[in-house]
Amino acid sequence: MSTDPILLVAGEWLGAASGVLAVLTVAGYLLRWGIRFRLVGVTSFTALLALSCLAFAVSYRPRVAVAGAVSVPIVFDNGADLVVAAAPAEIPAAAVAPTVEQVARNLRGNGRQTSDATVRVRLRQVRQLAPGLSEPVVLAEARRNLITGEVDLQG
Repeated sequence: MSTDPILLVAGEWLGAASGVLAVLTVAGYLLRWGIRFRLVGVTSFTALLALSCLAFAVSYRPRVAVAGAVSVPIVFDNGADLVVAAAPAEIPAAAVAPTVEQVARNLRGNGRQTSDATVRVRLRQVRQLAPGLSEPVVLAEARRNLITGEVDLQG
């Protein structure tokens, strides 16, 4: 896991600010200030921001970039063992394998219900046969093992 140092620093500063605000909130209740209820909201929101910054900084993982790959959208994901990405009509033949590998490497395995811990990633293109008639064509397929992170290109 990689962490973002700016978010870690922001989380620490927001945590310190929520601690100061918590002291002010307790003082407001003891001294019966008129803004004591607003202080509760500001304190809880600041604490929530601090925890969110820290959680995002720890869980952030940058996307993998494969040389020669084209950025493509994922058009189907069944949440288990199949992901389909749409290739543009003018994709070069040399970019097909790196593109499907990049999509496979950027998948997250959390929550996928697979029997053998592998996900099939297909790169498909829709070809026009006639006006109003088209067919999907699978350009390449890759299998990614969610346990090891290994990617096998199929074609």
